[in-house]
Amino acid sequence: MSDQFAPSLKQRSVHFRIPSASETALFTPDPKLLEAQHVVAFSNRHLASRPFSLLRSQVVKRMTAGGHRIIGVTSPAPGAGKSFLTANLAATLSRLPGKQILVFDLDIRRASLAENFGLVGETGLERFLAGETDDLRKVGRHVEGTNLTLYPCYSNDLDSMPLLAGARFTAFVESLRVLGDDTIILFDMPPVFANDDAMVIAGHVDAYLMVIEQGRTNQKQVVDSMRLLEPAECLGSVLNRYDGGMADPYGYSYGGYGKYTDYFSKED
Repeated sequence: MSDQFAPSLKQRSVHFRIPSASETALFTPDPKLLEAQHVVAFSNRHLASRPFSLLRSQVVKRMTAGGHRIIGVTSPAPGAGKSFLTANLAATLSRLPGKQILVFDLDIRRASLAENFGLVGETGLERFLAGETDDLRKVGRHVEGTNLTLYPCYSNDLDSMPLLAGARFTAFVESLRVLGDDTIILFDMPPVFANDDAMVIAGHVDAYLMVIEQGRTNQKQVVDSMRLLEPAECLGSVLNRYDGGMADPYGYSYGGYGKYTDYFSKED
């Protein structure tokens, strides 16, 4: 039985060079733009960064327990905030000492990583996946003062399926897997029900996070999404746009824990 997407043995032997952070262009985000895009987790003193710090600990613990290196972030439907979650998870992970964080925008049709961080350019990850360049140094942007390197996609009209289902993408993922143990890799995946791209990518990740939007994502959507992504492991789910707000019941803003309020500063 033949498969038009099955790579030959020769194609499988191809590997790509993943550049180090120092080999990619240095990028300094605009703090005002980050705030406008709600990318707050670079600062552990920003009040809104606290949930992402808690998420970071859970993700790292589960990745370590499972021996995971590549984590995808997806949602059942568009608009749930999975790219927002990816950006902030990447930002909070970048504060871990001794770790290198690589983020790849694989939501090729609705790329938003560049917008979230204020990146502009002509050569995005979509051009690498299309075979127009093998040099990922042209794509990567190292965020100044952090351990984070971003690989964005830019606006394009490419057909995403051939880019994700072919031998080149398989070889690209294999190249990521030979990086050092100090590297954490995040894939910003498409929503599950947007098309079948997420199902293809799920075959290449170690596990994924499912972003659920309160009030819009129902149980059936979540269950069906997880079924479609099988056998990939669900690392956990994240409830986005929770209307409980920051005044949570853990007691950080009153009583004997008042110093936590002093520590967190939105203006930092």
